[in-house]
Amino acid sequence: MDSREKFLKIAKSELKGELFLPYNLNYDWFMEETLDRWKEEGMPEDVNLLSFFGFDHIELISGNPYSLVPPFEEEIISEDKDTKIIRDELGITKRVFKKYENSKMPQWLDFPIKSKEDFEEFKRRLDPHSPSRYPANWEDLKKIREKRDYPLGIASGSFYGHTLQRWVGTENLCMLLYDDPNFVHEMLEYLEYFFLELIKKPVREVVLDFASFGEDIAYKGRSFISPEMFKEFIQPHYVKICEFLRENGIEIIFVDSDGYLDELIPLWMEVGINGFSPLEVAAGMDAKSLKKKYGKDIVLAGNVDKRALIKGKSEIDKEVQKVKELLFSGGYFPAVDHSVPPDVPYENFRYFLESLKLGGN
Repeated sequence: MDSREKFLKIAKSELKGELFLPYNLNYDWFMEETLDRWKEEGMPEDVNLLSFFGFDHIELISGNPYSLVPPFEEEIISEDKDTKIIRDELGITKRVFKKYENSKMPQWLDFPIKSKEDFEEFKRRLDPHSPSRYPANWEDLKKIREKRDYPLGIASGSFYGHTLQRWVGTENLCMLLYDDPNFVHEMLEYLEYFFLELIKKPVREVVLDFASFGEDIAYKGRSFISPEMFKEFIQPHYVKICEFLRENGIEIIFVDSDGYLDELIPLWMEVGINGFSPLEVAAGMDAKSLKKKYGKDIVLAGNVDKRALIKGKSEIDKEVQKVKELLFSGGYFPAVDHSVPPDVPYENFRYFLESLKLGGN
């Protein structure tokens, strides 16, 4: 049984008690600051993280669904010793830290879509048929992937966190839902068309194992919009995409979202989405209760409390025991409930992995 077969059997709850540690299933395991700290604490320089830590290989292809073609020209508007204000490739104006810019939360200042006219202009950069959406050596990559022994998925889109929330702004989008709901529907309808067209080529030309939506639609204890508004605005736009994925043999369909998802999970499941990550413990997510409620109908990844990795061995042992129970329930892939933060000692992370491998075999 190769890695690809193992992934699929675990996801379908046909193989229980087996450990598959997916490296970067839906998000990066490590922050840049974390790796810098660990190098100071003894981790070798320039290691291949996948093989060094013994993760399982997994890949996600995409047509760069959250990128603009062409992108906005990046511009530095102002800067001081530690920060700079920039307009980025998405047209968003933000204050960012000069050091570790990619992993520190920026201050959001202005957004490219404020009106219907802005969106019409923005759509020019969201052409799903742009030749640059997929690499020039696509035909060669197809041949390589036909012979693979690892799971391969596709990024299938976003109707909130990676799209409208970023392009319109959280507060502005919340206001639009009340002040101009027709405009929101118009943007979502175009996004449905864009994502469906974007995935047709790879889904039809490569045998894929899973798909993943990226939403980030929730925070601690709540989602950003109510279940009622989710049903009205967001839920309908998954339907055609999920039908297309399943018609082409893709049965494992994830949603990746930070925050508390419990109130939205049954609504996602209604349209054919059955996988969820990263299941943040601090936000109130509990993988064991979800497995008890939904059984083999749900696939979970994550839910290892990153705060336990900071505290030490006794707290880590509790997480490892939880993982072991989840592995034997089936349909579960262990992962830290988002990127490992820089206050986790290298020794603690190594202890976690070693304990996990002993506990999951």
